[in-house]
Amino acid sequence: MPDEHVRSADPDTNQAIEHEEELQQTSLMMIASENIATPAVQEAQGSVLTNRNALGYPGSRLYPGAENIDEIESLAIEYAKDLWGADHVNVQPHSGSLANLAVYLAVLEPGDTILSLDPSDGGHITHGSDLHVSGDLYDTEYYHLDTDTGRLNYDEIAQRAETVDPDMIISGYSTYPREIDWQQIQETADTADAYHLADIAHLSGLIAADRYPSPVGVADFCTGSTYKTIRTGRGGFILSDEEYAEAIDTALFPRLQGGAAMPNIAGKAVGFAEALKPTFTEYIDRVIANARSLAASLSDHGIRVMTDGTDTHIVLIDLQESHHNIAGSEAEQALEAAGVIANKASVPNDPRQPSDASGLRFGTTNLTAQGFTESDMEAIAEWIVRALDNIREEHELELIATEIESLCQTYQ
Repeated sequence: MPDEHVRSADPDTNQAIEHEEELQQTSLMMIASENIATPAVQEAQGSVLTNRNALGYPGSRLYPGAENIDEIESLAIEYAKDLWGADHVNVQPHSGSLANLAVYLAVLEPGDTILSLDPSDGGHITHGSDLHVSGDLYDTEYYHLDTDTGRLNYDEIAQRAETVDPDMIISGYSTYPREIDWQQIQETADTADAYHLADIAHLSGLIAADRYPSPVGVADFCTGSTYKTIRTGRGGFILSDEEYAEAIDTALFPRLQGGAAMPNIAGKAVGFAEALKPTFTEYIDRVIANARSLAASLSDHGIRVMTDGTDTHIVLIDLQESHHNIAGSEAEQALEAAGVIANKASVPNDPRQPSDASGLRFGTTNLTAQGFTESDMEAIAEWIVRALDNIREEHELELIATEIESLCQTYQ
């Protein structure tokens, strides 16, 4: 809730913030790439640190008076090392996207070849897509998920690598709900004499809680964002072996970014400290249990759940075999009207363009942070199916939204 200073300075922005707060309190926020920053993280990110311009790294700043700044960033680095077991950590990326770009700049030359998962199969656009600057700088080749199972085909990745001779192979994805065999991909990278970047933006919290296999110490680089499963507010990070430390740090600053966003780094420090506590592991256990409950319940209602379940916070469904083959974009709009905020997503071999897509992606991080349970997921699955069954019935969607708001109020 904004305070009186925001209200006095700009009533319009204040009102928009209040409306957003109301939306979050009355809807099921199920975007898999979102979470709720803890009160401690929010306090750190709203602190006096916003007044500082911290150019450089701890012990080597361009401006004086940086003793406290250095301590905060150093704490964030040490906590991150404890969480993921990395030799070197850079906590300055403003986002996971910039973390990826910094790694490319550190070790690749323009025109080098990247091998990554096709975005239509759940790869990220920052992995060499034409929609991102990485697609302008580097040549990109893609591998695909198995059309029938929706799972990674490691033999196909190896065959593609043999064919295209990449300089970097990228693992880690936007909509993949199953465990990744990082070692198999690393072996393919070794054979191809290529770097291996594991993008753990969606998985960082699961890995920190030791509930998902870790690529740290396997892949050459790990990148991630800090506002998904790790719950430390906006930002990104890079993990690497010490041999790449100088190249990574220089690529990020001064080549890519200017001053460090110290409020965000303080949020990372506080959030990482919270993630080192047993309560965080308990939270991640509930996140995964809720996702599995949601997946099972949707499947029981005749919805095709990709990969037949999930090992993470992500549930991906395919609408082609149910509900009259409606587009994901249309389903997304209907769910929003019903009080469920989730996004359309492509599925393997999707006949639709990404702007329409044939699937939907759900995440359980946000709801779990509010206290939602496995039994709640069963009720939520019923609401989702009702909304899809009544996709053009405005009155029914409004009725569902009222019922959902009632449930949400019990967790405020």
